[in-house]
Amino acid sequence: MTTTQAAPMSYTLEGPSEAPVLMFSNSLGTTMSLWESQARALRAQYRILRYDTRGHGESPGAAGAPTLAQLGRDVLDLLDQLKLDKVSFCGISMGGIIGLWLGIHAADRVQRLIIANSAAKIGTAEGWRDRAAQVAENGMDGVADGAAGRWFTPAFIARAPVLVDAMVSDLRHCSPRGYAACCTALADADLREQVSRIEAPTLVIAGRHDPVTTVADARFLQDRIAGADYLELAASHLSNVEAGEEFTAGLAKFLA
Repeated sequence: MTTTQAAPMSYTLEGPSEAPVLMFSNSLGTTMSLWESQARALRAQYRILRYDTRGHGESPGAAGAPTLAQLGRDVLDLLDQLKLDKVSFCGISMGGIIGLWLGIHAADRVQRLIIANSAAKIGTAEGWRDRAAQVAENGMDGVADGAAGRWFTPAFIARAPVLVDAMVSDLRHCSPRGYAACCTALADADLREQVSRIEAPTLVIAGRHDPVTTVADARFLQDRIAGADYLELAASHLSNVEAGEEFTAGLAKFLA
């Protein structure tokens, strides 16, 4: 389904209507299908809300490049459209920093936060702007060619080649315009001085072998968010895929 808000968003909402809502937010270059394993495991206990970030999947991109604040307000607009007052929010990578923004600026809408493989500042502004320019000029092939090594460990790539190839293929077909726009948003996103304002119960999940958002990035969040729990998985950047069972078990334990 697609909302009718200013920046239309594709979403799916499933599970018992009276159950608490658990919302998932995907990483850069992926879609709501990233969370299929978690949705399948948890939709009997929770009302599962997944969505495609603007410019990804079935969500069209708006004119111009969004800011992190606009990506966060997209979430709030969707919750308003669906008449959902409060959700537990689980985001990975780009979805994680969107979750941090919500925890800072929309605390009344967040029951619990799960921040996976993310950081208060992801990468460098120069790196993101260079990637946005590369994609705008040459398309997605260059980014897709190196994605498997950023997303997964060599052992997982060898163990699950069909899954890895399918995810890389999906990235190759991602909208260059939508991807580049979100790169620009990440270039300017820096919440390092604000994350200590988060009051929602928070679980920080790290991938022990993640080269993109490191264990040190996760520990920074744990140290600055009062009472934050920490879970470290034997995985790289997309830990909910590579260590899916452990990720889901940790998520369920935190939400219980």
